[in-house]
Amino acid sequence: MADTVGPGHSLDMGLQQPWKVHRRSTAEGAKGLAEAADTLLLDVWGFSRDWVDIRLSKDIVAPLLGLLPQSLQRSHTPLLRERDLAQAIYDTYPAPRSNAPQTTPTSPSHLRDRPFSALLQQGDGESNLFFANYQPLSVIEPWLRLLASLFTTHVQPVTIGVSAHGRDISGLRVGVHPTNADKPNPPKRKTILVTGGLHAREWISTSTVNYIAYNLITSYGKTPSVTRLLEAFDFVFIPTLNPDGYVYTWTTDRLWRKNRQQTTLRFCQGIDLDRAFSFQWDGDVTTAGNPCSESFAGETPFEAVEAGVLADWARNETERNNVEFVGFLDLHSYSQVIQYPYSYSCDDTPPGLENLEELAMGLSKAIRVAHGHSYEVMSACEGNTAASSTKGAGVTNQQRGFWPRMEASGGSALDWFYREMRVRYAYQIKLRDRGTYGFLLPREEIVPAGKEILDAVLYLGDFLSEAYGVGGAGAVEGIRDGEETDEAEDEDVKAESSVGKPAHDELEDDWLVINEDEEAEMLRVEDVQWELRRWRRR
Repeated sequence: MADTVGPGHSLDMGLQQPWKVHRRSTAEGAKGLAEAADTLLLDVWGFSRDWVDIRLSKDIVAPLLGLLPQSLQRSHTPLLRERDLAQAIYDTYPAPRSNAPQTTPTSPSHLRDRPFSALLQQGDGESNLFFANYQPLSVIEPWLRLLASLFTTHVQPVTIGVSAHGRDISGLRVGVHPTNADKPNPPKRKTILVTGGLHAREWISTSTVNYIAYNLITSYGKTPSVTRLLEAFDFVFIPTLNPDGYVYTWTTDRLWRKNRQQTTLRFCQGIDLDRAFSFQWDGDVTTAGNPCSESFAGETPFEAVEAGVLADWARNETERNNVEFVGFLDLHSYSQVIQYPYSYSCDDTPPGLENLEELAMGLSKAIRVAHGHSYEVMSACEGNTAASSTKGAGVTNQQRGFWPRMEASGGSALDWFYREMRVRYAYQIKLRDRGTYGFLLPREEIVPAGKEILDAVLYLGDFLSEAYGVGGAGAVEGIRDGEETDEAEDEDVKAESSVGKPAHDELEDDWLVINEDEEAEMLRVEDVQWELRRWRRR
């Protein structure tokens, strides 16, 4: 069965179906499923401690069941609420003009019939036709340029480099630079990097980056707390890190994951960008010589063009452009999880773990309180494994034990920015949902997903403002409620600016830590005090 699923192409998905397999938390089940996925080159959509979502052809079901242990023979259910996969794919493309959401009566008449419009006024983006649908790259790029041209006081266009096929990797730098050119040694500009689209099929990540950028841009000068935030920090938004793959999902294969770089096998193109970074790269022992794998890491670190471009740009920013990256958010889909380093191993504890966990819990609560959706907090390595039953207070990852991984996990962007670029607060956020639609999240979810991550970003801004002793506190309340907050800083919120960049060989000694009383209190998540704390060194 062939259905048109995108502009100018068709894709036969009638014989394919995504399934949710429940691991049942046994070593046998975890090992059997991981080995079967590797042997059959299955397309693993998502996974957690308890389940794995896999897309497979109907003729692969029997071989898969033959490789699974008895405990998993009946532990699977269809995703997409048993909808046809081809129809679910079709439904993610922009709605025909006649089926598009009606604009509000107050929309200018000359904008009502246009396919998209910036509608550049303060607001949450709900009335903006740009967010009524997922947008192709040919629409995103001029939209970014439009924002930069209309908001020149605090928005600059950014191009970090070009892709394997020569496409620009575009973004926006949002922030107000102080006039300090006359100073011989001006302070480094604290910068938060927000990225999306590392995996081509995760359209909601690209739309969410755009949504956050739009709201911060249009709130500047109207919401004082956001104004202070953008005066204290720069935000760099890169919505489509994998432009070649993203275009390919619009023209040929909606569920393509990797970039479109040529490999040693002509018929197996692409490298997984989130396995291509140099820190703890493990491609030589995981996917070497197997470019058909969905997690193919390349033959060497940074063989993937786009991963190398991002790394080179980030290094150049810090070495030559007076930038200090203090936050990194890498948006993905799906499963509603906030993950902190490390991804490559559960046996290594990141320095500053308490701070990573504390902020991650705050981000999760900011989403839950405002929108009612629960985002689980865990280290990135945990999301890739099923844990043993050895649990309890004081039990470390090493004591618990972790069973085989569903896919290679070294060489991630998360770990590289945290360790090599020394970004103290680095997270990978997996957006909606938890498997009902998977990567094919309906277009109606674009704005709700954007709203909840916007609140998380504003919480991050408040947290960093407190930690670094700069302005911006109160941004969450200000932009959410549209309230005009007082421009004067709260005299009671004056954090010590003691967060210096550590020397390379003093990383573990110089990270911020929580004092012992606070650490004990954090053992019970429900008792965590969510208010921003004045951090101090141990």
